[in-house]
This record gives sequence, structure tokens and C-alpha cells, in this order.
Amino acid sequence: MAQKILVVDDDRSVLTVVKKYFIKNGYSVVMTDNGSEALLLVRDSKPDLILTDVDMPGLDGHAVCRVLKKEATSRSIPIIIMSGSRIDDKDILSGFEGGADDYVVKPFVLPILKARIEAVLRRYQATSQMESKLKKAGIELDPEARTVRVGSKPISLTRKEFDLLATLISKPGRVLSVTYLLETIWGYDPADYNDPGTVEVHVSHLRKKVGPKVGKHIVNVLGHGYKFEE
Repeated sequence: MAQKILVVDDDRSVLTVVKKYFIKNGYSVVMTDNGSEALLLVRDSKPDLILTDVDMPGLDGHAVCRVLKKEATSRSIPIIIMSGSRIDDKDILSGFEGGADDYVVKPFVLPILKARIEAVLRRYQATSQMESKLKKAGIELDPEARTVRVGSKPISLTRKEFDLLATLISKPGRVLSVTYLLETIWGYDPADYNDPGTVEVHVSHLRKKVGPKVGKHIVNVLGHGYKFEE
């Protein structure tokens, strides 16, 4: 069955071009020009991924993302935000903090957009193939619901923090290189981007959120990468 993409943009020319390209490449495409209708379409059409513009009248792309990531029925759907104007670091950071999986700058090249969509879908597929729930060292992680608890306390993680934790605890004791983590979780091509600082910052934030008792199980193996030590 073809994977379904919901495209949200108030620019009809963008909707037409994106729809034509992705249908030609074997996808099913649903589209709308406003955020409010997008929320209804998510419930009715159950897309595999949402591609939304930021600048729209009424409910903008950031708001659409935040709403969907708070609802149990839609938080597991990947969302890519696109924008031609709100592309400052603070805008991109706001998108990721709201739960976005990627942030695409307009104008974009369609084959590259397709590659980024497929990279996000692969990451979600890998997570969904994990055990129904992972319980290790006081952590309970539910890949399907994308929720994390430490003891009985729910922990709020960003999209990348969740994927990082899920990847580490699904391979306990195994050292995962920075290159592997950047490629698997962020979708970066190691030939273009291989900055260990990205992983280091996310690990630091993750340790703080889960607390020192659990955070100590996320071990930095100097010169090699990171592992989850039970």
C-alpha cells in the first residue's frame, strides 16, 4: 500500500507541484490550504507523514505541529515543517521544540525533499519495529505511543531526545558511534555532516530530563560513541 502524505500549504502552486511529484513517485497525497482543516484530515485520512508550511492564515504550521504532537492519536505521526521566510535559528529551534522531525527551507529541490521525507519515515519504521515496550534501568519507553516514564513519572522529551533514548536502550551494552547516531536519528549524511557536538548536547539534555540515577546509564565511551549500560 502506498504511503500517504498530508501536505498543508496556503500556496496552491506548491500543493499542486508537490502532489504531482509524489504521486508520480508512488505516494498517496492528501492536501489542504489551511491548518484547521489539516487537523480534521489527520483524523480522517490517517497519513503516514505530514508536510506543513509555517506561514498560513489562522493556524500556522508551528501550531499545527504542537497540537498534533499533544494528541495521543496523532503524536506518532512524523511532521516536517517547511518555510521560506521563518528560517532563522530561533524559528527552526521552535519547530523542533514543538515536535517537528525536520525543518525544510523553501525553495526546495523535490528529489531532496523526497529523500528527507524517506529518511524520517525510515527512522519511524525502525522505532515501530522495536518491542511493544522497553523497560530498562527504571525507564519505561513505549515506541508506539512515544511516551517515556521514569518510575511512575512521565518525562517530556523532544522528538530527537526520544529517538536517541529509544535507539540506545534498544541496543543495551552496544557502543553506538557518533556517525551511526547522526545518520540513524538525524538522517545526516556523514560525508556532509559529522559534528559530535550535536549528539553530545542531546545526550546532556536527555540525562538532565531523566535524572542522575537513570542518566548515569547513558555512558560516553571516549573516542568511540555512546552506549546504554544496564
